[in-house]
Amino acid sequence: MKFMKLGSRPDTFYTVDGVRSVSTEVSSDLTIEVEGVKYLLHKFPLLSKCLRLQELCSQSSNSSQQQIVQLSEFPGGVEAFETCAKFCYGITITLSALNIAAVRCAAEYLQMTEDIEKGNLIYKLEVFLNSCLLRGWKDSISTLQSTKFIPFWSEDLEITSRCIDAVASSVLTRPMKMKQSRTYSGKNIQKEKPDSRGRWTEDIADLGIDLYWRTMLAIKSSGKVPAYLIGEALQIYASRWLPNISKEGYIKSQESLDPEITSKNRLLLESIVSLLPMEKCSVSCSFLLKLLKAANIIGASSSSKIELTKRAGMQLEEARVNDLLIPSLSNSKETLYDVDIVMKILEHFMMQGQSPPTSPPRIKRGFERRRSRSAENIDFEFQESRRSSSASHSSKLRVAKLVDGYLQEIARDVHMPLAKLIALAEAIPDFARIEHDDLYKAIDIYLKCHPELSKSERKRLCRILDCKKLSIKACMHAAQNELLPLRVVVQVLFCEQARAAVSGGQVPDLPNNIKALLVTHGEDPSKLLPPLSTTATDDNWSVSGTKSPKSKISTLRMKLAEEENDMDDVNDDTASRSSKLKNFCYIPVRPKWMLSKLWSSNRSTVSERH
Repeated sequence: MKFMKLGSRPDTFYTVDGVRSVSTEVSSDLTIEVEGVKYLLHKFPLLSKCLRLQELCSQSSNSSQQQIVQLSEFPGGVEAFETCAKFCYGITITLSALNIAAVRCAAEYLQMTEDIEKGNLIYKLEVFLNSCLLRGWKDSISTLQSTKFIPFWSEDLEITSRCIDAVASSVLTRPMKMKQSRTYSGKNIQKEKPDSRGRWTEDIADLGIDLYWRTMLAIKSSGKVPAYLIGEALQIYASRWLPNISKEGYIKSQESLDPEITSKNRLLLESIVSLLPMEKCSVSCSFLLKLLKAANIIGASSSSKIELTKRAGMQLEEARVNDLLIPSLSNSKETLYDVDIVMKILEHFMMQGQSPPTSPPRIKRGFERRRSRSAENIDFEFQESRRSSSASHSSKLRVAKLVDGYLQEIARDVHMPLAKLIALAEAIPDFARIEHDDLYKAIDIYLKCHPELSKSERKRLCRILDCKKLSIKACMHAAQNELLPLRVVVQVLFCEQARAAVSGGQVPDLPNNIKALLVTHGEDPSKLLPPLSTTATDDNWSVSGTKSPKSKISTLRMKLAEEENDMDDVNDDTASRSSKLKNFCYIPVRPKWMLSKLWSSNRSTVSERH
């Protein structure tokens, strides 16, 4: 840190009974009060350099030898005044980036200008500030940081603006060593390698939010700093000044209960949001969602929430399930998580148009035959549209996996409405879900955590499930799941029977007794017969605790008994319907691969009777 010394005399200020004086043979003839501190000084050295003191003494009606002057609202306080007074006495003073702003404002207040004496304090301070401090990186930041104690005077004297310009100019013009790094997409990008003076993103993070916002705005508006560096600086600043955001994004403490702290955090967050670069992926989606969580908790403005929602939707494929677990703190909601805001994020993701062409057109070789410009443009646009479409498709596949994981988390909430769960699940296009194992897990969790669901509600929930897209292990689990409606169990069994038949070259049909049972209950068996699929994907579905094959019979028995009871409640003719049901409840002869695996180890005919 650079410094400047003025004066040659030793310091002779001393304190007696709370009064500051100067050790000299001449008696004091001037008393000055600054912020309750009394100084016994002399007119000659002070009035010869301070025009304001001259005017105050000339206007005073006190004819006594000892004049008293009160300096109210003195900028910089007692220390700044005493530094100016020592300069008048020729006592050695040390000026640096830590005190120059305060001393400069104090000198302006005392009017220590060139009009009253050549080479006065203001002139010397301006020379030191412009030629030394504003040319150094650390000194510029330290001087800027010191202006927060005297903001209005610093603004009037343009100390703050000059420091901001110096910091921004240093960021833009300082030499930067670059290095190559490879991203996940395989493209080479340039990144800044910090020099020996440290990273500028960390250095300016010490500034208060007002000064930081103005400094970052000056750096960002230049357009010379890469967007990812702006985003990195914002993340560093947020992590330093919002320590209540944990790694998962939750507020650790109850600081938000303090209105003053809440207001400060709200201003900080909204300022950070306003500085976010427009470029996609300039900040991580995880960081955006953490800010959105904090915005929900501290009650940030709706415009900030909307902006964060849009930005998170633009790069939703980068998010994790924990990032989407945004707590719902509204008194009108009983759910643990804010599903509505996640739905809005998903809507913004789905509304994204195809990205514009970014790759340059291929350069034609001189010996190649040149086609017409229109033909080249059509070929180029076709290739780019295919590339954009492919990228969009892969992003939707990742988002579908993300949403299914999120559904599993919110399904555990006992207050989660069925309609919201279904709406969020249906927001994903069919082609984006290659398999439905994760979706089935979410349905299974919801059925276990909501045992009060009616039969119609369970059917409504299971309509979003496509049994053809379940893996073998998931089908085995679903076939013995007592919480699933009978129709879903039949669909699972048929799909597995169809898979086995297709692999053997035969197309099976649903057993006649199951068909008749479904017709009895108003179901159309033809609608239950999905197109046969020749592929079966496996996954890590856990079937720990799987029941023995005999339990599959009891599960189906229970389902059929449930259907029988429902039939008895609707119609009093229980005898006829019960006899029909018993006739439908026997297992067909020689069941196919899945049925034989689940129900019986031999090929004999099994007759089930209630």
